Amino acid sequence: MKTTSRFAQRLGWLLDESIPLPGGYKIGLDGIIGLIPGIGDFISGLLSSAIIYKAHQLGVPRMILGKMIINMIIDTVIGAIPIVGDLFDFIWKSNRRNVALLEDYLQRPNQVYRKSVVQNILFVVVLLGILVLTVAFIVWIVGLLLAAIRL
Repeated sequence: MKTTSRFAQRLGWLLDESIPLPGGYKIGLDGIIGLIPGIGDFISGLLSSAIIYKAHQLGVPRMILGKMIINMIIDTVIGAIPIVGDLFDFIWKSNRRNVALLEDYLQRPNQVYRKSVVQNILFVVVLLGILVLTVAFIVWIVGLLLAAIRL
């Protein structure tokens, strides 16, 4: 578990930085595949999961794998939104993030583990907050509709 998998590095590069653009910015196949309506983001998510699986094979703890999965889910879910999601795919670069997370873990396992725990907890808290606010909003709208029907 001393070096990052060359496979993970190459796949991260291919998916996120393999195509140079004018001005020095790089994009990858992840964003291009994501442009395919309906299945593009699903295919990109499957390719991204190969990096996470490789990290699992290298013995990376579940908490860090969880952080990698969160990165991939953010990329896949937001990437599925038409137009805005396609632009997001070119910016977020979850595969490079996951490769960097793997490399950092292999260099400084304790620090990266602690940071991942905090980030995962924060993500869950924010997600639960959004869920609670969404439910409260729906209840409020239903209450307004029921009040309007009674009039």
